[in-house]
Amino acid sequence: MRQDDKHVLACPEQVSSFLADLATRYSADDVLRYLENAQALKVLVIGEAIIDEYQYCTAIGKSSKEPTLVVKTNSAEKFAGGILAVANHLADFCKHVSMITFLGDTDSQEGFIKKKLDSRIERFFLYKKDSPTIVKRRFVDEYFFTRLLEVYEINDGELNETDNKRLCAILQEELPRYDVVIVVDFGHGMLTQQAIEILCRQARFLALNVQANAGNLGYHTVSAYPRADYVSIAENEARLEARDRSGDLKEIVLNVSEKLGCRRVAVTRGKHGCLCYDTDEGFSRIPAFADQVIDRIGAGDAFLSLTALCVAQNAPMEVMGFIGNAVGAQAVATVGHRTPIEYGTLLNRIESLLK
Repeated sequence: MRQDDKHVLACPEQVSSFLADLATRYSADDVLRYLENAQALKVLVIGEAIIDEYQYCTAIGKSSKEPTLVVKTNSAEKFAGGILAVANHLADFCKHVSMITFLGDTDSQEGFIKKKLDSRIERFFLYKKDSPTIVKRRFVDEYFFTRLLEVYEINDGELNETDNKRLCAILQEELPRYDVVIVVDFGHGMLTQQAIEILCRQARFLALNVQANAGNLGYHTVSAYPRADYVSIAENEARLEARDRSGDLKEIVLNVSEKLGCRRVAVTRGKHGCLCYDTDEGFSRIPAFADQVIDRIGAGDAFLSLTALCVAQNAPMEVMGFIGNAVGAQAVATVGHRTPIEYGTLLNRIESLLK
């Protein structure tokens, strides 16, 4: 990515005003305390392992006989995505991070995954029958960094009875051990209704993201879960839940909160920052802090990863949202999941914002 290809998104006046106001109530030490204290939390993350593969291309032109774009591949890069990325983000912030995920039994890519996972993460690998580990292959114009096409390698059917029993058994055994359970439901068949019921019944603190993507759009919303302690979703996912494209976002958030009996909800809104809600505190709007956007893939997962630790400690929602948007700014400034969020880098970012 060339230096002149940066996309400047943050509004300097809005950010300055917000930070000046926040600094009247919280010092940098007040904010950083939630990250420091997160070290003691035992965290379990649950969701599908996804390999994000980027095929970097150069456009050649249009096919001479068909209305088809023709490209030449130049290089490729693979990242540990999905729940693997969530676990990697957390590894530098908590001393005990565990992960439950499914790989494929026909093409597990387990060697690559083990190489890319932080060594501090405890892994529980299950294997979905007659399936590959999910690969999302993106063909990307190398010069403009524009995605041209995505190809999924996936079996997105529900788990068979044997695989579902294995998942439910390990959930029942492991859930009581953890202070925080973070579920990212990508909607590719791993989390069955039975598994969802166990999660909602037994997780001590349940942080939840239910994602809408090309593979599940219109069929997969957050109300599949009857309960959560914290929900973080993108605005389009909140609107999909409400079947409302343009209505008042606050009303939609209130509806999600009521459906799930969830006291705290965060809605990420890209360049518009995030909208946070607490049943006691009401609504908080936090601006985006990103001044360079290279790749938005995984930004919402990074936001959820770190904000869940704050909500579990009852951090004020404006502080949680501030930390989340600082994390998001770091996530969108790198390609894919090339670099996880690191403790020291985030602390420096927060201190610089609150000077």
